[in-house]
Amino acid sequence: LRFSLGEDALRSFLSHATQSRLSPLQVLEQLVALERQHRDRKNLERRTRLAALGRFAPLADLDWAHFKKFDRALYDQLLTLAFLRSGDNILLRGPSGVGKTTLAKNLCHQALLQGHTVRFCTLAACLADLLRQESLPALERRLRRYTAPQLLVIDELGYLPCDQRSADLLFHIVSRRHEQRSLLITTNLPFKDWGALFPGAACVAALVDRFVQHCHVLDIHAP
Repeated sequence: LRFSLGEDALRSFLSHATQSRLSPLQVLEQLVALERQHRDRKNLERRTRLAALGRFAPLADLDWAHFKKFDRALYDQLLTLAFLRSGDNILLRGPSGVGKTTLAKNLCHQALLQGHTVRFCTLAACLADLLRQESLPALERRLRRYTAPQLLVIDELGYLPCDQRSADLLFHIVSRRHEQRSLLITTNLPFKDWGALFPGAACVAALVDRFVQHCHVLDIHAP
């Protein structure tokens, strides 16, 4: 058994074991438990770093009265993360400043705590990252950043217009995750206006159809 505990932690534990006169079996059991806790903590730290959530207000600090005409029961159900097992999608829709991003990040945080892989990004950052790739193999490798996580959040769809290539890239992400891994999108636009965001893109109707096939929609109205 290879331990990843640091030297200081091991010394501290062995000192405790000696003072407490633990049996060899107790030493082994507690040492394995300590190692497991250490690995779980490191794993969470790594997944949290890759998720790129940034700072956000936790649910305990939210003023729920701020969320007007909001289906709190559905949101609480989503916090159980059952949607991840079936690869369902989520749409958080409402005008700017109503808390869509905060609610999305709290769902991400809950997923991380339960051992899932997560990535959070704005649509603009995601597309800029992909469009920088200079070859098809490089693009395919970078696409895995957005297709592999069990939960992907694309924030702020609808705030900046996108060209046809951007629409194609988003379609690839939606298609590759379809019915396999969950996608959460925040937007200020109804579905009928998504075409205006990607003028001239032929894939928008198919993109919307695949996204909404198994989708929980949460609308948030302005205060």
